[in-house]
Amino acid sequence: MKQRRQRKLLIPRRRTRPVFKPISNHESPKVSVVIPAMNEGRTIAAVIRQARMVHPAAEVIVVVNGSTDGTERIARQMGARVISFKESLGHDVPRGVGASYAKGSTILFIDADIIIAAKDLKPFVLAVDRGVDVALNSYSGKTDKVDVHPVVLAKHALNIALSRPDLRGASMTTIPHAISRKALNEIRAGNLAVPPLAQTIASVKGLTLNKVYNVNVGRINPRKRRKFKVDPLQNLILGDHLEALNWLHEQTNERGQLTDLTRDRTFVG
Repeated sequence: MKQRRQRKLLIPRRRTRPVFKPISNHESPKVSVVIPAMNEGRTIAAVIRQARMVHPAAEVIVVVNGSTDGTERIARQMGARVISFKESLGHDVPRGVGASYAKGSTILFIDADIIIAAKDLKPFVLAVDRGVDVALNSYSGKTDKVDVHPVVLAKHALNIALSRPDLRGASMTTIPHAISRKALNEIRAGNLAVPPLAQTIASVKGLTLNKVYNVNVGRINPRKRRKFKVDPLQNLILGDHLEALNWLHEQTNERGQLTDLTRDRTFVG
């Protein structure tokens, strides 16, 4: 009996902490994967691992901001290039920061809280490689109901204003999406902080925007409970679309490039 007890004590315990297998960023990357991260220690290692597998010559850039849970430490352990800020940069600003450090000819944007398999990220990289300047997620949100989400409506409305109804609700607000180096130069990294504005600039400047692959982020995105009756992010994104429409009108006309057809306003007043 004593011998049996002693044998049990010799059985090694299971690991309770995850084992991190570091990646290796390519020295001359063709693809740069930008990952904003704030307190995403639970998922960041898996996200980085999938990101590195999108291309043999890839670099992973993690923009850690306002984190207090060890996200930065894990990202560094994983071998990612880490750009760190003690304060929170707010929504989407880290994308612009990460893009300004990117070396690749293709820049892929994902989030640190959603683990997307490399096989579902590669189509965006491939599309840019084949000549697309802005490769968008085909996911358009739910429109087959009476109460359509305001953000979904805003995405559809912006694409109609841009004379791109074919894009439906595809948007640079939605990850994953990728852009070419040419697109980055035309849009400018700072404007990536307001994705609908970046999309509008790309369209007006004649860049190629295509929806290339569907990743249902509405299904896989973890919904975090909020104490607010109205999600503050909803109002931020709606404001982003209004900013984009305002820029479009300033650059074109009061109808945002859309024609008056046969209407002759000179007969009034």
